[in-house]
Amino acid sequence: MQVSVINTSGSETGRTVTLNESIFNAEPNQHAIWLDVKQFLANQRQGTHKTKERAEIARTTKKLKRQKGTGGARAGSMKSPLFRGGGRVFGPQPRDYSFKLNKKLKRLARVSALSSKAKNGGILVLEDFNYSAPKTKDFAGMLNKLSVTEKKSLLVLSETNKNIYLSSRNLQHHKVVTASSLNTYDIMNAQKIILSEKSLAVIEQILA
Repeated sequence: MQVSVINTSGSETGRTVTLNESIFNAEPNQHAIWLDVKQFLANQRQGTHKTKERAEIARTTKKLKRQKGTGGARAGSMKSPLFRGGGRVFGPQPRDYSFKLNKKLKRLARVSALSSKAKNGGILVLEDFNYSAPKTKDFAGMLNKLSVTEKKSLLVLSETNKNIYLSSRNLQHHKVVTASSLNTYDIMNAQKIILSEKSLAVIEQILA
């Protein structure tokens, strides 16, 4: 699959790169994508929700009224869930929502997500660039020239670049990641995937 390389001005450089067919032109497995996204979102949950049950409530245990003759049901401790301020029945408790997926399935999910984006024209290949200092205005201008300002975008770099990351940090809906940390959720959440030239080799090394 041949794709033109564009520069930060949004114009073609006259060069093309060949995208690996096994990564960018595979048959998407929607169930694998769903599982990987589900795991990613589950792993983000803190799971610290908690309510007190009747054993944890600090209230009097004195019997409220006599056992019989009142015309109502029997009542004991004020900790009972039947009373306002009492313990909650089967309330949420702290738990870990994370679960395991096999490495092969996670790889399949990423390949499926990238192939799905490529087939829908959602991938751009950008020539490598750098900033001498963090400059959000320059990064925003580049996005505007690439016609992705109004879309969710994901810029994939071959390695960590502090200046590019800091330049993008204040822009909503635009994210910068390295090829080694690329995940299925970020791919599917973005409308446009912008791959730097050098990141292609890293992605191919990991997924091919």
